Amino acid sequence: MTLALNCRQCPRLATFLDEVKTVHPDYFALPVPSFGASGTPFLIVGLAPGMHGANRTGRPFTGDYAGNLLYGSLHKFGFATSADPLDMANNANPELGLKDCRITNAVRCLPPQNKPEPGEIKQCNSYLVQELTMLPHGAAVMALGTIAHQAVMMALQLRKTDFAFKHGAQHSLPNGATLFDSYHCSRYNTQTKRLTTQMFEDVIASIAAHLEY
Repeated sequence: MTLALNCRQCPRLATFLDEVKTVHPDYFALPVPSFGASGTPFLIVGLAPGMHGANRTGRPFTGDYAGNLLYGSLHKFGFATSADPLDMANNANPELGLKDCRITNAVRCLPPQNKPEPGEIKQCNSYLVQELTMLPHGAAVMALGTIAHQAVMMALQLRKTDFAFKHGAQHSLPNGATLFDSYHCSRYNTQTKRLTTQMFEDVIASIAAHLEY
């Protein structure tokens, strides 16, 4: 299933994007596609595009603090060709590429207050189903936060109670992949010290070891 940039299946989100585009005509303000080659052994699942991040640039985790930490960590472990998500013009860095890694979101459109509703997560879940179906055996899935974790559970038709979210947890999935949980790399989580750079890098280090990278 190819992501339709003209998708309006979630009226609240579609209307909100229309409003954002009016205020910020230079913003992408559309459903944000995944970044990286499909079928790679490492899939990262975030929450949703950020207002002035992916919603502006059209690339997941690009243009906000979360992306700085994510791409910096991916580069450190060899999964990204650059630590810089933006170029000198403050747009998505055309020189940045991912290696054996792909980034997506549980919800592809910017939600008001960054809080998607349950029905919107469910509506968008078919895209995540496809992402997970394309993974090779032994792949690693990194869920950034509880909503991303639960979206993976929904996509695989698993009971949330059997796979509790916890930072640093690892879950063997029935499709042969391993799910690695991390707190979301948001500015709020890092400023409050709920998530440190070391804690985040430790999860990616575990994934690199799992993939023998």
